[in-house]
Amino acid sequence: MNADAMHSIKADIAHHVHPQSNLRQHAEKGPTMITHGKGVFFYDSEGREIIDGFSGLGCVSLGYHNERLADAAMGQMNTLPFAPTFYNRSHPRVAELGERLIGLAPGGMNRVMFQCSGSEANDTAIKLLWYTNTANGNPNRRKIIGRVRGYHGNTVATVSLSGQPHMHRKFGLPLPEFKHTELPNYYRFHIDGESEIEFSNRMAARFEDMVLSEGPETVAAFFAEPAISGGGALMPPEGYWDAMQAVLRKYDIKFVADEVVCGFGRTGNLWGSQTWGLKPDMVSCAKALSAAFFPISALMFKDEMYADMMKNSDEVGVFGHGYTYAGHPVGAAVALEALDIYDEIDLVGHVRKVSETFLARCRALSDHPLVAEVRGVGLFCGFELMKDATKREPFDPSWKVGELVQNFAHDRGLYLRAIGDRMSFMPPLIIKEDEIEIAADRFKAALDDAWAVVRGRV
Repeated sequence: MNADAMHSIKADIAHHVHPQSNLRQHAEKGPTMITHGKGVFFYDSEGREIIDGFSGLGCVSLGYHNERLADAAMGQMNTLPFAPTFYNRSHPRVAELGERLIGLAPGGMNRVMFQCSGSEANDTAIKLLWYTNTANGNPNRRKIIGRVRGYHGNTVATVSLSGQPHMHRKFGLPLPEFKHTELPNYYRFHIDGESEIEFSNRMAARFEDMVLSEGPETVAAFFAEPAISGGGALMPPEGYWDAMQAVLRKYDIKFVADEVVCGFGRTGNLWGSQTWGLKPDMVSCAKALSAAFFPISALMFKDEMYADMMKNSDEVGVFGHGYTYAGHPVGAAVALEALDIYDEIDLVGHVRKVSETFLARCRALSDHPLVAEVRGVGLFCGFELMKDATKREPFDPSWKVGELVQNFAHDRGLYLRAIGDRMSFMPPLIIKEDEIEIAADRFKAALDDAWAVVRGRV
């Protein structure tokens, strides 16, 4: 490691506070310093080549080097580096992107608002639900329901909506208007002998019980990812979405589809909503919208909601919401170029093609003594790690088996994400079949390494 790299690491330890990190561990050991990347690989300050099995944070869809996206950013910076979208001002790139997204959106969306992150998009959705309910005669509809282990962001509102206990503790969260229905993890929580459809119907019945207990007239919306990412790459069980959407329709509860991870090809369709037959009232997206080359997100919704927004704007005199960098011209230019590239290379078709190899190699790991279940779709797969798969007996949490696998994978040149004792494997969407083989081999080796540590305890 050269002197410049050492200085960067020391400076990072001294001054940089890292999100979603163990602060004590960071202070003692320092960061993995990533220096550059190309394709589906990135490289650290120690010279290691690491294949990205988690797409950065589920966002690096086109890999780590793309001249067209870089040129789009530079071209826009040289033309118009910033323009506000406040006070009835706009610019050509954001107008074009809005039209383009509405043409692609699922569920008959007509309007779009731009932000900088998925958190901001979902936070905006919450505010708009409350805002429009004051206009349509339902001001008491303020409760928002998410799911245990669901994830929708880290603003005060969206982290309250998220069902992530470690993001609530010590912050005095969640806020009281946010409720959480059960995690639909069939493997862990099904009753012996219960089919997936029976399990899904039970989940929907428990959800309906919650709605009735809270009072349907007080519930504004249900937020959900088509497939859960932050809770461990968890695919919905058979019949789940049909049963859940029936409850939403019965009580006229809005459905917000969080497509921040699933959107733009991850599941083998442009939207996860298409993969599982969702009919949302609002859709949020981010991450792959710009292939992670620029912070930008979007919230799409229907004309009926916009009409209620107009009512309040007429009364107040202004729509009192927005972000300085919303609809940033550079972000819009990069997003437009990313969408062009997706079309030109048929990214969704590529995902469908290589997913056969990807999912086959993932399912082959189900025979490993650490692995109890493997489920995936497209280039999105989750692994349940269990002490005893048949009895569904988990490992002692203090063993941190998922973290062991994650760390051994990194040592072998594969970046994976452990969420407790679930592993999430979701590589960049441009990954090739030979690169999938490399990643899967390294994953298998990391599981073997972890098994060598824990097998004496089992």
